Amino acid sequence: MAFRLPIRVYWEDTDAGGIVFYANYLKFFERARTEWLRSLGIEQSRLREQAGGIFIVSETTVRYLSPARLDDELIATAQLQVSGRASMTISQQALQQPTGRVLAEGIIRIGWVDAATLRPARIPAVILEALNR
Repeated sequence: MAFRLPIRVYWEDTDAGGIVFYANYLKFFERARTEWLRSLGIEQSRLREQAGGIFIVSETTVRYLSPARLDDELIATAQLQVSGRASMTISQQALQQPTGRVLAEGIIRIGWVDAATLRPARIPAVILEALNR
């Protein structure tokens, strides 16, 4: 089951034509991933202190299917697709409400790195356990 985060489209999200600027879908996806992790008890602001590492985005693929517009209500989703030792792949969508029509979909790969060196490291077991519950 995908995590779902409601989002409203504001002026700051749009271009001069009132259409959501393409890069802002990545922001919507980031918010959904962050809140999904928070719902699992993983607060990114504390990862550096508690686990000595941080997640970084290493790859994105986004497909734009239909535009969102000013004042639209969206749902941004996040769902774990693959979890490895040092990275995970998350599938995400931006859905128009109330229809549920897919406006954009993405595959985001995030990696775990040591906070001091920024070199790849193993994702701590406690985080993997939370992800696989």
